[in-house]
Amino acid sequence: MAYIHGKTLFFTTSPRTPAKMIPEVALLANSFDGFPWNKTTQIAFMDMLVKQDFYTGTKQLSDPAFSARDRINRSPKALGFIDLSPVITITDAGAEYINGSRQSEALLRQLLKFQLPSPFHKLPSNSSQNFFVKPYLEILRLVKHFGSLTFNELMLFGMQLTSINRFDEIVKKIDTFRKAKATTPNSYRAFFGKYCESEIGAIYSEEISSGQTAVRESDIRSAANFIKTKKSNLRDYTDACFRYLRATEIVNISQSGHSLSIAKDRKIDVEFILKNVPREPVFIDDETVYKNYLFNAGLPKLYSDDRDSLVSKIADLDPSFDAKGKTIGQLKDAELMLRARSKLIKRDVEIIEIKNYRAYDDINDVFDGIEQKRFYDNPLMLEWNTWRAMTMLDGGDIEGNFNLDDDHQPLSTAAGNTPDILCDYGDFDLLVEVTLQAGQKQYDNEGEPVARHVGRHKELVRKTTYCLFIAPTISSASVAHFYGLHKIPISLYGGTATIVPMQLSVFRKMLQDSYTAPYVPDPSKVKALFEYSKTIADTASDESDWYQQITGYALNWLSA
Repeated sequence: MAYIHGKTLFFTTSPRTPAKMIPEVALLANSFDGFPWNKTTQIAFMDMLVKQDFYTGTKQLSDPAFSARDRINRSPKALGFIDLSPVITITDAGAEYINGSRQSEALLRQLLKFQLPSPFHKLPSNSSQNFFVKPYLEILRLVKHFGSLTFNELMLFGMQLTSINRFDEIVKKIDTFRKAKATTPNSYRAFFGKYCESEIGAIYSEEISSGQTAVRESDIRSAANFIKTKKSNLRDYTDACFRYLRATEIVNISQSGHSLSIAKDRKIDVEFILKNVPREPVFIDDETVYKNYLFNAGLPKLYSDDRDSLVSKIADLDPSFDAKGKTIGQLKDAELMLRARSKLIKRDVEIIEIKNYRAYDDINDVFDGIEQKRFYDNPLMLEWNTWRAMTMLDGGDIEGNFNLDDDHQPLSTAAGNTPDILCDYGDFDLLVEVTLQAGQKQYDNEGEPVARHVGRHKELVRKTTYCLFIAPTISSASVAHFYGLHKIPISLYGGTATIVPMQLSVFRKMLQDSYTAPYVPDPSKVKALFEYSKTIADTASDESDWYQQITGYALNWLSA
């Protein structure tokens, strides 16, 4: 049990992306079901977790028990996917999320039940704070009210919605903010900075006036540093709220506008939720009853749980579909299948546009935005846009492993145990891995997983496999690592591994060459780059020489 401290909303921030819970909760449930959740099992769990293909992050843990609690006691427990008391048990809601075919729906139900306070998050007996809210439900109500809500508006005002009784107050605050923004003579950055300082200062006026401005991990005791820290915390919670709501697929995120809006084909679902899901927290002082409610995979009821409503949604996707005699479960599976078919149709249309070079300018604009960090989720945009670029570059069957929504827009990045992009050129395959990380962190987090993906894929398909590693900057450690893999056979990676590191600017030059060429490049041109890399690795004086020669070849790949 945790206690609620603070004056604003908070959301579970671990893991940052909800889909990362799926393999970790499955591992815990499959390996430790029926065991007590204590330091011994926590350490054993982390020892097992760091060895999994899907695991990302450092493997040298200073406190593995703490790391386990950080991963499991937050989102998995708070959202009711795992029960840790008296022993580790996966819940019905957890089983539906981990193993079911409708994971976004399972996540949505649990977000709608998350409440403050609850038996898992209690107010201290001497607290004067007024928490009485289901945060995700009320944020959804706020988005519906305004049509769209920016990240900054949610961070500064939505996070103050600690009680359902404050909804109208928060609406007025946002209205006032928008009017002030429309009339300010200052830049938005300057305007928001001052507004933010004033608003956070008002929230914590008692602490600031009494000198209670100490913050963790800092020796600085000042109002300015205190406000800066609170702003950073609010930003983290808002980011978590954005990502978890987005994963339900009932909202869209404007990557350039950094705003949330209701997905156009899910408005009726949201209207049903806001009308029928009770706003008041329940069973605050009864953990047993609360757990029965939280763990129930069928609560709360959604629009799609009503047969007539579901048949109507299916008819919109396929008017010829015969729903007679089918159960609710069969109808939901049918809707899922029809939505997947619709995605494929939209993908095929997009691929035609890309291969005809009609998306060339837009692809370059998106790369510019990524380099300027304009988008809400730049790593996701990099994966998606590189898939588009590889599709345009030459022939082949190019598949991105990131997730897309019903409008074929990027939803979340590829899972940790899969390559970002797979290019099938018939007689050879090419894996493409992308990252925005730089320096030693790039090597620590990407070096070994990238090589492992290559080794696993070679073993799976039994044909020549190369890998292209793209980043805005390539660290010297990554260059050395990939150069060494050209020369040293390692069984885990399927022998030697041909992995070519490339700066994003060089890759963009390759794309430009493909666009301006008087012919459509064929896969042999791609293969030649990697074969050249293998040859140069045997003759280069060192890794820097090899990297420079590979870069030079890529810059002239169609004339080489």
